[in-house]
Amino acid sequence: MLKDIITSEVRIKIIKELYRNLRTPIHIRGLSRRVGTEINAVRRELTRLQKCGMLKKEAKANKIFYSVRTDYSSFGELLSFVNKETGLGGRIVKNLAELGKVKFALLSTEFALGRVASPKDVDLLMVGVIDIKYLQELVKKSEKELGQEINYTVLGEDEFNFKKARRDPFISSILLQGRIILVGDESKFCLVK
Repeated sequence: MLKDIITSEVRIKIIKELYRNLRTPIHIRGLSRRVGTEINAVRRELTRLQKCGMLKKEAKANKIFYSVRTDYSSFGELLSFVNKETGLGGRIVKNLAELGKVKFALLSTEFALGRVASPKDVDLLMVGVIDIKYLQELVKKSEKELGQEINYTVLGEDEFNFKKARRDPFISSILLQGRIILVGDESKFCLVK
């Protein structure tokens, strides 16, 4: 998806790396290693991204660190793009056929921002006829990558619609939180009547 909009491969790698590690400012050398690109190319792209307002630059102990500005006008859209291409969201989008008949899937924005879930939070909601074992494999890979547990809920479409119509508090709380839609029509599935 990002390749269709942004032509610079280096810029795409940098955006993905920074948006996947929102809580950690990163030094240019570390970023260069992570994205596997020459430091001067990384420096050029960081300068461009900072000039457009996407990044902030901070000096600490004679080093310059970069991080994403959450007040950037396209922050939410980029967060959504990155989460549809990487991590758990990317795994789900890339493996839809293997997951079964997925009608709707969402990630919570808090999860995408790097929050560690409490037992009552739902990071991922999937609706449809889902291959649970395959989903568990994808979730386990992401948990290992993140070093934290991922809370997810799977519902059949009829059960989801029934609970939504009855304004089930659990479903309502999921639908009213910030979200990134991975699969499905947001207006059809998230509208609480």
